Amino acid sequence: MERIDCERCILVDSTVIIPSIDEIREGLVTDVYFYRTKRVLEHAGLQDVRVRMEVHSYKLPSGYKWAVFAGLSEALSLMEGKDLTVYAVPEGTFFREKAPLMVIEGRYSDMAMLETAILGILRHATSIATKAARIKKLAGDKTVLFFGLRSAHPAISIVLDKYSYMGGLDGVSGLLAEKYLGVKPQGTMPHALIIVFGDQVKAWKAYAEVYARDSPIIALVDTFMDERMEALMAAKELGDKLLGVRLDTPGSRRGRMKDIVEEVRWTLDINGYTDVKIFVSGGIDEDSIQELRDVVDGFGVGTSIAWPKNVDISMDIVEVYRNGVWRKVTKRGKLPGAKALYKCGDGSQVYSLLDGDTPRCPDGSDPVRLTKKIMDNGRIVERIPSLEETRIYVLRQLETVEL
Repeated sequence: MERIDCERCILVDSTVIIPSIDEIREGLVTDVYFYRTKRVLEHAGLQDVRVRMEVHSYKLPSGYKWAVFAGLSEALSLMEGKDLTVYAVPEGTFFREKAPLMVIEGRYSDMAMLETAILGILRHATSIATKAARIKKLAGDKTVLFFGLRSAHPAISIVLDKYSYMGGLDGVSGLLAEKYLGVKPQGTMPHALIIVFGDQVKAWKAYAEVYARDSPIIALVDTFMDERMEALMAAKELGDKLLGVRLDTPGSRRGRMKDIVEEVRWTLDINGYTDVKIFVSGGIDEDSIQELRDVVDGFGVGTSIAWPKNVDISMDIVEVYRNGVWRKVTKRGKLPGAKALYKCGDGSQVYSLLDGDTPRCPDGSDPVRLTKKIMDNGRIVERIPSLEETRIYVLRQLETVEL
């Protein structure tokens, strides 16, 4: 059996192994059948056959009407310097089933070893960004922060923070987010802090002494006592330093969370603390956001975004260059021919052949072509928007779609 040495792996210690960026770019993070395919093509003298591979999602998760295309900039970084030309819609574009998202043109032998990594990036990034966008859509003008790093392997912490933020969330909690993404991390305090102090008031005050100058304090108020009592204690003890209180009550203790929130809100209000905000975290997903969005000011969401429903993106040959002509061919169940995506005035999308005529929009409007040449023979020829610009693009589209 073939064996590829891992001499350049990054060894964090004797048990944690993370592939290096060079190994990923060289296509070594792949399924063995792609490695074998490349060797067979070389053996048969077919290593120079040129193809067009199309990236698309033929089926969205059940109940989803759209998804958010994400991961493009990372995928392009794997193809830079290689003899590949790439056409793609902008990162952050909302798309529907069967929409062509990207076309990669070049020798298949140059693509084979990269397919696994490219799809892994696009599928995971798109799934995270889509779930984040759905959560933000449901939350409306309420603050939503991503608290999900503890749900996944630390090696992908930046991936989780990046695409949850790109998907429209208001912030992330990861400490390294500022270093790598330019996004200042946000968060409150854990139960561990209060338990170590053994007294919630002492813990809140100590926290305020260290951080009150940086930002208003959000106190965790469900460690030892009833939530409404701790909330009132925090409001009295911290005064103007307190922005809000956070409820992270575990499901085993909750009952109906909305009732608990309403009790806290009522207690704060009748005691004159109407400006103290209420934030909720712990097992938050779409259903709980719909239930609580009218009675809280913000959410901390973790696992449901870190482990979202999978947006099944695939990559298939749709054209082969033979005898000087692009021949339109693909496997059964897929549409032959490389395609470009267009947006219509009513928000719907249509597509046509990449080199074909502009399609017609059902509403009679002039279609706007979304697919552009992004890379030409391994060189990026379009400006890649920043993370913040892509997030704004997502939020603008989010205003016009329905769940």
